[in-house]
Amino acid sequence: MEVMLRQLYQDKASEPDTLGILIVEKESGFDTITDGHDVILLIIKEKGSSEWLVRHYEYLDKTVSMNIIDEDRLFQWMITGSNRRFIDWVFKGKVLFDRNEYVYNMKKRINDFPFEERQQKLGIEFSKLIRRFEKGKALYQSENYFDAFNHILHALHHQARLSVIERGFYPEVTVWDQVKHIEPETFKLYQELLLGHETIEKRVELVLLANEFAITSKAQLGSMHILKIMNRSMDPWTISELMEHPELKEYSIDLELLVSFLVQKGVVEVIHKETKAKGIYHRLYECR
Repeated sequence: MEVMLRQLYQDKASEPDTLGILIVEKESGFDTITDGHDVILLIIKEKGSSEWLVRHYEYLDKTVSMNIIDEDRLFQWMITGSNRRFIDWVFKGKVLFDRNEYVYNMKKRINDFPFEERQQKLGIEFSKLIRRFEKGKALYQSENYFDAFNHILHALHHQARLSVIERGFYPEVTVWDQVKHIEPETFKLYQELLLGHETIEKRVELVLLANEFAITSKAQLGSMHILKIMNRSMDPWTISELMEHPELKEYSIDLELLVSFLVQKGVVEVIHKETKAKGIYHRLYECR
């Protein structure tokens, strides 16, 4: 098999912008880690080379998916967790080519989980937790319990990842296995929501209360990243300035809700600035 596969990746290894090549093989049956293929080839390129290119091959009844990915896009997915199977491939893949120990250093970076990256990821998960919680609460209050269940389940996932990151670990694809040992009370909530004998209305109500407590208790931790950035300027911020900030872009979609939450909690202050229209003001934001 390796001889056959070498024909696919050896040209890529010789290209100067190739940083690393990893292989992930299906273990048994339909393996979701390989998206149903027998083999995944992950080829990491330098910034600006190729954002994401997928090619499918077949040999001797075996299927191969070659994924060529720009290092910036891969790093973005590592931070946001929006394409988690790639992180699994980096964790579990066998290294076939490693220019200047790029892959080795990437794996070390994931394991070490530097503080700056951890702060950003905490902000992302916290803002997503607020979004899911608020949507779930609104649906619960309108008696749409099954839809509320879906959002609260997602809120619990973000709460779980927050707990893992808080303790300095990178949240893996099997995050609940991590949480079971790190924060068993959150794991019990997850079990209760899925397997409890109460009605779905009561189960959702229970987790809503727990979510509300978690959001309050983790507010300082989850808002650390955005507040640090806001404190860099002596001038108040417009919402668009915050959303366009390069370090906040990864969760700009949830930023308005996060800022509103921080205003409500008295952490961020609203500054009014006059517009040309009489009686209408711009809303600007600064840390208290």
